[in-house]
Amino acid sequence: MRKVSFAEFGGPDVLRLVDAAEPHAGPGRIRIAVRAAGVNPVDWRIREGQFQRTRPIELPAGIGHDAAGVVDEIGRGVAGIAIGDRVFGAGDDTYAEFAVLSAWAPIPGGLTFEEAAGYPSVVETALRILDQVGAQSGQTLLVSGASGGVGSAVLQIAHDRGITVIGTAGAANQDYLRSLGAVATTYGDGWVERVRRLGHIDAALDLAGSGVIRELVELTGDPRKVVTIADLGAPELGVRFSGVAGSMREALTAATDLISRGKLRIPVERSYPLADAARAHADSRAGHTRGRRVVLI
Repeated sequence: MRKVSFAEFGGPDVLRLVDAAEPHAGPGRIRIAVRAAGVNPVDWRIREGQFQRTRPIELPAGIGHDAAGVVDEIGRGVAGIAIGDRVFGAGDDTYAEFAVLSAWAPIPGGLTFEEAAGYPSVVETALRILDQVGAQSGQTLLVSGASGGVGSAVLQIAHDRGITVIGTAGAANQDYLRSLGAVATTYGDGWVERVRRLGHIDAALDLAGSGVIRELVELTGDPRKVVTIADLGAPELGVRFSGVAGSMREALTAATDLISRGKLRIPVERSYPLADAARAHADSRAGHTRGRRVVLI
């Protein structure tokens, strides 16, 4: 089969499309014929070697965690699923023609493979950091870098929970944030004052890692009310870096419920062929994403 792999840490150019042995579903796992794989910032952070001190990997390595496709192999002990079922979920090395998933759920009605591949890690992350930051119904949450995949999910889930959300993004994404139920404002010079004029901030999330941790602490008045998924230096300021995933199975159940109730929809901004995974990584790292990026197989 074909898969994307890298043999050294570095920029997008280290990614290679290679021939590899097919993986097989062990106990408690399923294998899918991948139709689409989600592109997440954690993918290029791993490729760059950012997590080698905390979560080392051996090279050469595959890449990717999220996928949607058709079940074609079922491991021992797995029930409630059949060959040919359409599923989305998470596993390892999903930028490939076949991938083994450790968590999965049926694709909600109305979603294509391309759309479904963009949900798993995004929704898990959004649910996790919303719980960690502790924002409650009736409070106001500031989301810095709100237009990407995680931001899109955070805004909609928070809105469903009765939380008022102020989101920062580029000028081109202001209407997009408003369409997701957020109060929108731009980042850049004067952004702190613009946020202050919009109201009191009870909690804040940093999704972009753009060097705003001190300002978020200032706005909330307490580093314990700020959580980041993008700034590795944040703990030096007393701010929690959230990098350990929670239950993917629970996240997929929640995603299915939200989608079925019409409370969550994450658009695919751009799709890439498997051979162009390097371009997908470069574009993801450049930011300014509206929704999700996916690789098609």
